[in-house]
Amino acid sequence: MDREMPPFDRLVDEAWPAPHRVEAEGWIYRHAGGVTKRANSVLPLGARADLPRAVDAAEGFYAGLGLPCVFSVGAQAPPDLDRVLEGRGYRRVDPTLVMTASLAEQAVGAVPDVEIHDSPSESWLRTWWQVDGGRHPDGGEVAAREWAERILGGVGAGYASAGAGMAVGRGVPQGDWLGIYCMAVDPGARRRGLGGSVLRALLAWGRERGASRAYLVVTMANAGARALYEGEGFGVAGNYHYRIAP
Repeated sequence: MDREMPPFDRLVDEAWPAPHRVEAEGWIYRHAGGVTKRANSVLPLGARADLPRAVDAAEGFYAGLGLPCVFSVGAQAPPDLDRVLEGRGYRRVDPTLVMTASLAEQAVGAVPDVEIHDSPSESWLRTWWQVDGGRHPDGGEVAAREWAERILGGVGAGYASAGAGMAVGRGVPQGDWLGIYCMAVDPGARRRGLGGSVLRALLAWGRERGASRAYLVVTMANAGARALYEGEGFGVAGNYHYRIAP
């Protein structure tokens, strides 16, 4: 892996795996019942000889599921893809930053009052779903939260909680990297430092498991979360956005 330009598109996909996925000449069609754009979008890895035809094929796949076609456009997407999608009327939404930090300076050991387990407890799931996941409505044969649990269970991870489960986070060991996901604090428990405690505990946990660097993704609009991450030593290393069919 190139230390200057790691494949964040792939790392994010591996850490947040859609239960249903189809590979098509290097592109991945992901489906998880509409729960999160990340798990319900095309991951276009690399160039295609006929780009418009490739987009047609992706649109046909999602039309067959009764879902809008969404593309995740990151560093590994074909250079002309954004232009082609814009020309078809796709909306650009959720510009997102990839932030990274070195774990060399992170303390090894437990952070007081933070517990980390290898599966999410009911209180962990309830907090995360209330803060971040509950915007996904039910309506299909599989409940939205069950889709979310399938995503979470698709890869080994550590589930951290603090403040009697009022603050949670998820760490995914990926070799040299630790992915940080699902950072959420109950609205009634904010401004008490719980989010920072969860993050520091996950970073220490990841370092104990061999990671030397951590990454996370955060929307550009989430100023509060960005400030927290910057305060813990994270800096911007990349970005991506989504394009949604009209």
